[in-house]
Amino acid sequence: MLREKIRNYLENKFGTPLRIINVTELGLGKLKPEGEKEREIKGFGYGKPYFVEFETGEGEIKEVVISSMKGNGFGHDHFSDRAQIMIWQHHAFNKLPKHVNSLDVGYFTRDGRMESASDAEEYFIVCDKVEGEEYVKDLDRLREGGELRKEDEERASALASYLADIHAVRKDDAGLYVRRIRDLVGHSECIFGLTDSYPPRSEFITSEELKEIEKLSIDWRWKLKERTKRLCMVHGDFHPWNVIFRKGTDFTVLDRSRGEWGEAADDVSSMTINYLFFGLLKTGGEAIAPDFKRLYDLFFDMYLEKTGDYELLEVIQPFYAFRGLVVASPVWYPNIGLDTRRKLINFIKNVLEEEEEFDYKNADRYFER
Repeated sequence: MLREKIRNYLENKFGTPLRIINVTELGLGKLKPEGEKEREIKGFGYGKPYFVEFETGEGEIKEVVISSMKGNGFGHDHFSDRAQIMIWQHHAFNKLPKHVNSLDVGYFTRDGRMESASDAEEYFIVCDKVEGEEYVKDLDRLREGGELRKEDEERASALASYLADIHAVRKDDAGLYVRRIRDLVGHSECIFGLTDSYPPRSEFITSEELKEIEKLSIDWRWKLKERTKRLCMVHGDFHPWNVIFRKGTDFTVLDRSRGEWGEAADDVSSMTINYLFFGLLKTGGEAIAPDFKRLYDLFFDMYLEKTGDYELLEVIQPFYAFRGLVVASPVWYPNIGLDTRRKLINFIKNVLEEEEEFDYKNADRYFER
């Protein structure tokens, strides 16, 4: 019952027995009297504010308003979006003169209980320990002159096959797809956040070039935002540091990012940019080393054969720009040569200017200017 759940929560919060006098859904009038069927807590948990009047064990009458937020777009799509806003409101309301006070911030459990989170200052996550080695160690071995093995080819194919499998799970939510494309351009972890992180008066890129990358990215947002049928299950940060291999092709992925659903090109670009990047590092920025180009081609061939998603080649360009800005970044990769950085900037600009399908078979040409 709604009253009982609210009473239990308030007793834990205030540390005293209490009696609920009245629960009113704001704007709709008083709820049914005790003894009659009340609304389920789920309705309460999806954005309806409630006025609650109660009496403490000491006879003091208190009044509070309890509210939550709907996942109705405008950056509120994910549970984490709504949690972020509620946590921020709790700490910010009480710092502004004449603003109503926030008494607590909390969350609903799976069984409908209400729990307080107001003492939280930072959050953490606890995960299982995974045995194995990061996939990047394979790439480092090749970069340092190691021989391309059959296992290297099998692992690249296995990763592509894995993405094909998860990307086959689709979701019909046009607004969420548009949001994910908007995030690609404007999110602080994505294109605009990265361009802002580049130091002024850089040796390898000018402010005008960064501005041009941003403008081209906005054009791509408008090209992509109507392809909403492409929304699918994604990892969101599928790169060699987030894949742990054990024997052969047995692997586990880590650190899924930015939500459950997105564009398949995000995952494909995230992994494959690293074959190109490490291929450049191996040659000192001269060209893509053949062994890394072999893995790059294998990955794409497997993915496209399994999915049939050749439309991916029409939309991957701004995602490559995002991932290119990451690997070219002096913040994320401070110890790479200027020639390599310049080649990566060429790649970013060239793929953004590509009006036809991305030519993955001849990816080398995008690094020239």
